[in-house]
Amino acid sequence: MKDLKLNSIKDLKNEGKSFYWASFFLPKKSKNNAGILYSICRYFDNIADKNNKDMSLFLKESIKKIKSDNKNEVNIFLKKNDINVLIFTDLIRGLISDQKDVKIKNQTDLIKYSYFVAGTVGLMMSKIIGVKNIKASSCAIDLGIAMQLTNIARDVHEDAKLKRIYLPSEWIPNINLYELNGQNTISLEQEAIISNAINRLIDLSEKFYFNGFSGLKYIPLKTRLGIFIAANIYKGIGIKIKKNGKKYLKKRIYLNYYEKLIITFKSMIVFIFLPLMRFKYLKLRVTLPNENL
Repeated sequence: MKDLKLNSIKDLKNEGKSFYWASFFLPKKSKNNAGILYSICRYFDNIADKNNKDMSLFLKESIKKIKSDNKNEVNIFLKKNDINVLIFTDLIRGLISDQKDVKIKNQTDLIKYSYFVAGTVGLMMSKIIGVKNIKASSCAIDLGIAMQLTNIARDVHEDAKLKRIYLPSEWIPNINLYELNGQNTISLEQEAIISNAINRLIDLSEKFYFNGFSGLKYIPLKTRLGIFIAANIYKGIGIKIKKNGKKYLKKRIYLNYYEKLIITFKSMIVFIFLPLMRFKYLKLRVTLPNENL
């Protein structure tokens, strides 16, 4: 892990633009720690995604070193922020699962995968921003899952080029990797199947966003607005994708500066009335072994 650099905000600015935008609404300490957590997660994510060979062994060895070495910088950061290393281990397990060709079978597997690679990040982030109530854990996980589902909806074509299909096969019958990655010409019927699956994914993500919002009351007030804005900006990506209707776009959808600005202002207005809004947590998934650590 000699190339790992714990940058407090640099990586967030360069690669996590939505989070970087929302970070301006976080207090300095939370902003810096969020940046460090992002740099750690991005480092291992790049190891998993940007190598042409299977990096499973490296990832497994890395987690062993983190667990066993009290002087390891990741170990120190996790302990300093009261983050159980088993949560971080779950994240690495998710990255290891990406080291082979991926084909998600059903919604249950999709949610489970999304927990490993993103729900864990939501749970770790909740520790960083000072959430103490154990009831918030499920909400933090679900907010992370929601954002991952948005990522998947946005990156279907790019993921397919990496031989990864995260859209459940039950949702896209008779659609294979070559239709998704652009190697095969697709019919209007196939395009409709793919776009319907993507829209279904966004609809599912919105249920998880609302679960995340149900936990806002557990977040310290000084960090609550920043998290709310970050979630709404990510949610806005899914809304923008749905506006394309039945088209299967082979390019990544971004929010421009003005779209982010509008979402931010709307979020700030809604934030005032949050105490009057009753977001009810809905059971959308199974309880996870490390959920309440």
